[in-house]
Amino acid sequence: MATAAFEDLAETFGFLDDWEDRYRHLIELGRAMPPLDDSFKVPALKVEGCASQVWLRPQPANGVFDFEGDSDAMIVRGLIAVLHALYAGVPVAEVARIDAPAELGRLGLNDHLSAQRSNGLRAMVERIRQTASLSSP
Repeated sequence: MATAAFEDLAETFGFLDDWEDRYRHLIELGRAMPPLDDSFKVPALKVEGCASQVWLRPQPANGVFDFEGDSDAMIVRGLIAVLHALYAGVPVAEVARIDAPAELGRLGLNDHLSAQRSNGLRAMVERIRQTASLSSP
């Protein structure tokens, strides 16, 4: 059920032998992501439950889900990039069907993220699912 972009990402993570390499790649993904305009860093778009500051700006259009995001922590920006690969381009009605924990587990992140980062990641997934459900016809 994952997007082609997420499949590519999972393949890349599969080639990385250890956590240090995966961690560096996650940071690279965060650096490569375009920043969210400061005008969108508002309380309504802030994701609560994250140790870092995180903003997600949903942009569903024509029944397809998309979003922009940003964080003040580079590792979290990388996690936002991973979630973008997982959800961007998916029909809004199918967002809730994606088993995010299973898909993210394929990247080998579960065992290496701190409890706070894991909670933040769950909060971001929940915000995405909630936004998609409100956008669904």
